[in-house]
Amino acid sequence: MENSLQNEIAALKRERGAVILAHNYTRGEVQDVADFTGDSLELARRATMVEAEVIVFCGVYFMAETAAILNPGKTVLIPDPSAGCPMADMITGAQLRELKAKHPGAIAVCYVNSTAEVKAECDLCVTSGNAERVMATIPAGTEIIFVPDRHLGGHVSSKEGREYILWPGYCPTHARLTAKAIETARAGHPGAPVIVHPECPADVRAAADERLSTGGMCKFARETSAKTILVGTEIGILHRLKKENPGKSFIPVSDSLVCPNMKKTTLENLAACLRDMSPRVIVPPEIAIPARRAIDAMLAV
Repeated sequence: MENSLQNEIAALKRERGAVILAHNYTRGEVQDVADFTGDSLELARRATMVEAEVIVFCGVYFMAETAAILNPGKTVLIPDPSAGCPMADMITGAQLRELKAKHPGAIAVCYVNSTAEVKAECDLCVTSGNAERVMATIPAGTEIIFVPDRHLGGHVSSKEGREYILWPGYCPTHARLTAKAIETARAGHPGAPVIVHPECPADVRAAADERLSTGGMCKFARETSAKTILVGTEIGILHRLKKENPGKSFIPVSDSLVCPNMKKTTLENLAACLRDMSPRVIVPPEIAIPARRAIDAMLAV
């Protein structure tokens, strides 16, 4: 069944002139049929380089929105539009406008894990892979609002040594990881480095050896001499890590780190999406234009 779906997807992709982009957290079989797999930053960059007229985005809805914003003349599809992001839904455009009104003159920065509506209210967008570089471009003494992830915002704020106004949002999947789980994993694999995502809580980040985006994790895995690596992020990344580094072992710090939304894309609904050219992601111009300014400001760094 899987092989027939893979063949159908390949044929439909050629017929539709489509390109398939997939996030590192999606199912392994979905990553295997994608033209490009990456983290949010890599996918945002790739979306600006796509020549195909049809982009199928395998991930969660805000990612497909970003691709649509960056490609206003193209058709952007998502296999399951109900694949949302709980953290992105923790703040609305209206809530951000209210916060900005309380801090006139502040620079509003959003993590890419936010809705197009929220991006449209921001001056800058960041990803976990470039947040430190992008935030460093904001002049000292400037008041900074950072939404929606308090953990990523706190991580970069502590690295910079300056305070941000943090929205109390978080990723429910990464919030499940504990420092105790890291301690237990280390005991079972002495000497193995622990890498975690900066969306994790502060005590988890402090207990790890490296705090990296998934793209950063892939780079670390390629370059480290360690043969066993303990991984503290959504377990979908293990497929890519093992595929790219067959001589190394990757152990999840916790088997509970599963994002149900990232798993909503399947070979079945991916094939149906290409077959029907639906569901399509459309961002209204009044939101897309200001949202693109925030994304472009990020990509320019």
